[in-house]
Amino acid sequence: MSDIQYVTKETLEQMKLDLQRMKAVERPAASRAIAEAREKGDLKENAEYDAAKEAQGLLEAKIAALEGSMSNIRVLDESSIDTSKVSILTKVTLTNLSTQKQVTYKIVSEKEADLKAGKISVSSPIGKGVLGKKAGDTAEVQAPAGTMKFKIEKITA
Repeated sequence: MSDIQYVTKETLEQMKLDLQRMKAVERPAASRAIAEAREKGDLKENAEYDAAKEAQGLLEAKIAALEGSMSNIRVLDESSIDTSKVSILTKVTLTNLSTQKQVTYKIVSEKEADLKAGKISVSSPIGKGVLGKKAGDTAEVQAPAGTMKFKIEKITA
C-alpha cells in the first residue's frame, strides 16, 4: 500500500490522537477483558474469552492500518494553495448545467471527506472530474447516474 495521502495538519493531529487513544486506552482495556474472561475458567467453552480475544485482534488490526496509512501521509499547507485551478484543498463553486443548481465543495483527501460538511474526496467522481480545471471551464463527470456537466464558477482557498 504505497498510495500517498494528502491531508491537512488538523487531520494528521486527529489521526495521532486516535492512535494514541487506541494504544493507551483501548489496548489495556482489551487486555483486562481477556484477563477477566480467563479467570472464569475453562477456555475451551468460554465465549467471553473468545469475544475478548477477537475484539483485541480487531483493535490491533485497526492500529496497524492507521500506522500504515500514517506512514504514507504528506501534510499540505493550506496557505500555499494555487487557486488558479482546482486542486486538493481548494473550494470550488460548481453549477450543475442540467439543473442550474449551484454547490460549493472543498476538495479533500479520502480521510477527510464529509459530504454534510461540503467536503468531497479528490478520488470521488466529481472530485476527479473537476481536478485541474480553471474557473469558467466545463467539467464532464462520470457519475453512477450517468454523465453530468458542471461549470466551474470560482475557485478559492
